[in-house]
Amino acid sequence: QVQLVESGGGLVQAGGSLRLSCAASGRTFGNYRMGWFRQAPGKEREFVAAISRSGGSTYYADSVKGRFTISRDNAKNTVYLQMNSLKPEDTAVYYCAASSTPYQSKVVVTESLYDYWGQGTQVTVSS
Repeated sequence: QVQLVESGGGLVQAGGSLRLSCAASGRTFGNYRMGWFRQAPGKEREFVAAISRSGGSTYYADSVKGRFTISRDNAKNTVYLQMNSLKPEDTAVYYCAASSTPYQSKVVVTESLYDYWGQGTQVTVSS
């Protein structure tokens, strides 16, 4: 079992940057594919970015490609989301998630294939 705790959210002006962190408990962090999702007010939760177990493969939603970077440090049991050139439409609660799915894809983009979720961290981008 994995417990996930996000941090790093806050209020930032459009064009600014934030770095989210997600700390995981347990000694098997490297066995999980990780992802970031977000949920804006009145909208469904959506995929943002995903990373493979080793960190060698990543995948991004079109809306954040070129602006956001997902990374992980397995020695620190932590996954990160560096967010640059933020826009007001990036305002949402951001969640990290861990997947132990047996499917052989390097990254997981399907929400239902994630087993563990953090509590979320609020990101607000002002115009």
